Amino acid sequence: MASKGAKSKPRAPQQTFEEVNYLRRLADQGTRVRVRLADNQEFSGVIEFFDAGFIRLTREDGPNLFLYKHDIKYLYEDPEPEL
Repeated sequence: MASKGAKSKPRAPQQTFEEVNYLRRLADQGTRVRVRLADNQEFSGVIEFFDAGFIRLTREDGPNLFLYKHDIKYLYEDPEPEL
């Protein structure tokens, strides 16, 4: 039981504002990523460009895509390209 004078941990922030730094690192290093959209479609490629509203995904197996950020469920670094 916590005493009256005990301080609780501060709440974690809802936004860290690190998205730009992360996307810039992925683009600069040419890191392969996999993107899952809200409708569960998945695409993989390299982020070539991004801004506040979309990312440009450069792919080898198809045309380059402009993906709106509000349509992206999540993205992650793809450790192994598909063969």
